[in-house]
Amino acid sequence: MESATPHTPAEGNEESNGRRHFIQQIMDADLEAGLHGGRVHTRFPPEPNGYLHIGHAKAICVNFGLAAEYGGMVNLRFDDTNPVKEDTEYVDAIRQDIAWLGFEWNGGEHYTSDYFETLYGYAVQLIEDGKAYVDEQSAQDIAAQKGTPTSPGSLSPFRDRPLEENVRLFQEMREGKHEEGSMVLRAKIDMAHPNMHMRDPFMYRIKFAHHHRTGDEWCIYPMYDFAHGQSDSIEGITHSLCSLEFENHRPLYDWYIEHLGIFPSKQREFARLNLNHTIMSKRKLLRLVEEGVVDGWDDPRMPTLSGLRRRGYSPESIREFCNRVGVAKRNNVIDVGLLEFALRDHLNAVANRAMAVLRPVKLVVTNYPEGQVEWLPTENNPEDEGAGTRELPFGRELYIESEDFKVEGVNKKWFRLAPGRSVRLKSAYIVTYVDHIEDDEGEVTEIHVEYHPNSKSGSDTSGIKAKGTLHWVECAHAVDAEVRLYDRLFSDANPDGHKDKDFMEFLNQDSLEVLHHCKVEPALAEAAVGQPWQFTRLGYFTLDSKLANAERLVFNRAVTLKDGWKGKG
Repeated sequence: MESATPHTPAEGNEESNGRRHFIQQIMDADLEAGLHGGRVHTRFPPEPNGYLHIGHAKAICVNFGLAAEYGGMVNLRFDDTNPVKEDTEYVDAIRQDIAWLGFEWNGGEHYTSDYFETLYGYAVQLIEDGKAYVDEQSAQDIAAQKGTPTSPGSLSPFRDRPLEENVRLFQEMREGKHEEGSMVLRAKIDMAHPNMHMRDPFMYRIKFAHHHRTGDEWCIYPMYDFAHGQSDSIEGITHSLCSLEFENHRPLYDWYIEHLGIFPSKQREFARLNLNHTIMSKRKLLRLVEEGVVDGWDDPRMPTLSGLRRRGYSPESIREFCNRVGVAKRNNVIDVGLLEFALRDHLNAVANRAMAVLRPVKLVVTNYPEGQVEWLPTENNPEDEGAGTRELPFGRELYIESEDFKVEGVNKKWFRLAPGRSVRLKSAYIVTYVDHIEDDEGEVTEIHVEYHPNSKSGSDTSGIKAKGTLHWVECAHAVDAEVRLYDRLFSDANPDGHKDKDFMEFLNQDSLEVLHHCKVEPALAEAAVGQPWQFTRLGYFTLDSKLANAERLVFNRAVTLKDGWKGKG
């Protein structure tokens, strides 16, 4: 796999080079040929066994985006054929995530379970045509008979059982007369086929499990390959778009449609989204949740759409990221930096600015009148002329970042506050160092400065050159807040790529830092969930949708102002 660097389109994105990508070319050709009456109908078919992640976002953008481009329809279909792992919680979350991304399923909401009776009829049809049979061997025996990609498999002893017996046994499977694992329904294709998926694949298995929609009505459930293409066909899907791992499934997809004589949906595959420093397996993401590594599917360190939303990602940035990645025919690994770049780019344009001090130390302006507070204007967003201004309280006692003051190790590259130095307080005045106070352990607890009254921002006549500008918060009006600094969940670029090691070994122990007693400007007390903010000099933040309440301000850092990930070499 190749790696795409941030700030440039990923390799294989033909649109970025001024060309239409290969799926668009296929659709163009189909329309020109008048296929399906010039109709374009796609679908997005998630299994409701977990939350959607950033990889699904690409599939969503492809399916919904192409349908919109061609004036077509798109279905949301829940592939709910495995009752053991599926739940309505996941159904609801999937709906919410797709809507949040900005898409509507104008072809309606569907479920594979809507078609259970039809699929059962299809199976009976194949049995009666001599193209399916009930196999009573164990799963282990069947697997052993499969052969290898370079050697043919062996025939099941039940492959040629009488048609009437197959029909009867399959009916008995449906009626719950046989135990789980005692028998399966298999397609009769070719045990010497070079494609292993074509070697008499499973069509139905027995599962006595409560289904989230059909309850206990069914105890046999179709396998993915038997349900997927037929569901596409039932819904009249013209272009069944899926990721490359299903390419080897396409012959079986076509075989079922051909031998059932139903609407000929066509499967096309594109490269899935592989992102470094994360994992995309829902099974492994579930493990992170169940073992308490994260606080849920929506933990801001998770690659899930709900996690990204809670962290502060915007749907616009995710759609732009997917557009930059593009639609390619070969897999590559995308640098997470490209996703972060897309977020910075969008939030820089739309996020209002605010002052927040995460690690505060008191700054006393010794020559400013005690008890006096003046309100100073400052711009909300320099990138948006219509964003207006707000007023900040300024007084004798302020908070600044403790790291913005240094006593020792000061050199020419240090533009912040230090003995003998002056700095500008953003949207306020220039101040000059006077003195500081340390505790018994040598920690600075208070810094004393003098301000220059004629240095006010916007009307500075002081002539003083201050190279550095600091953010600050006035003490009397400051609001307490908790700030959560998130970083990449895994320290390794490919945590799932080590055959001899568990991906959990590569967890980044510094992926979350919680800061208490931060000081923020009064405007942030009215912050709303989903509202992005740029904390001056610090990054982009948003109110935590799970932890914040009327008595507790909790902000999550979505991304830093610059890519300064400390894990880089």
